[in-house]
Amino acid sequence: MVARVLIIAGSDSGGGAGIQADIKTVTALGGYAATAITALTAQNTLGVQGIFPVDPAFIEDQIAAVLDDIGADCIKTGMLGDAAVITAVVKALEERAPDIPVVVDPVMVAKGGASLLAAEAVEVLKSRLLPRARLATPNIPEAEALLGEKIGGPQDMEAAALALLDLGPEAVLLKGGHLEGDLLVDLLVDRAGLIQRFEGARIESRHTHGTGCTLASACAEGLARGLALGPAVARARAYVRQAIATAPGLGGGHGPLNHGHTVGTFGDV
Repeated sequence: MVARVLIIAGSDSGGGAGIQADIKTVTALGGYAATAITALTAQNTLGVQGIFPVDPAFIEDQIAAVLDDIGADCIKTGMLGDAAVITAVVKALEERAPDIPVVVDPVMVAKGGASLLAAEAVEVLKSRLLPRARLATPNIPEAEALLGEKIGGPQDMEAAALALLDLGPEAVLLKGGHLEGDLLVDLLVDRAGLIQRFEGARIESRHTHGTGCTLASACAEGLARGLALGPAVARARAYVRQAIATAPGLGGGHGPLNHGHTVGTFGDV
């Protein structure tokens, strides 16, 4: 049976991030993507020009409609917006998906700097949603916001990732792309004692819009098809790296990735 991923996130009118990137990613990797849209955004490679939130009750309706019929093998959350939305999502997951693994991408700020999560919602994210996560995928600024402390470099990542585990997720993939240096380091830790370091030369490109959404959705698709955590993350990183390397060069700002690249057979990894 095809790997089913339910994505709960916001829409990106420019197609580079959010629901659009999520659907492209899951489809490219051989899975089936269903969605519950949390907000509409007017955005492009230059930034976010407007946000139109979806009523939390209707977000619950979307989740129920998908899970009661199509079902899901993994659920991925992205932009949730505020505390009411997070609460509604957690409620729906508790009622209809108590045993389905969840990948939480704690989206807080857009690539261009626009805030995508209300400040008061951070505590609800920490107390309600992160403890439900099979995997949380924060970048460095998101991790700093969740922990209330600075991460100075790769040498600080292990302590930070383990501190994030204390917030409740089963595993954390701390992404180091915001740190300085030519070597990009991501760190995967889990409650069973796994500490796995992923390294690679940084690809110098302004076309990195949607990398966080894409990576989290790729991880979710891997988990949905039954891959173990480490292989799912390794496969997802390989997919994102090639998507950056072959980006189409669109827009005048932070351009989108090439989600449809065909180098490599990712479904069989």
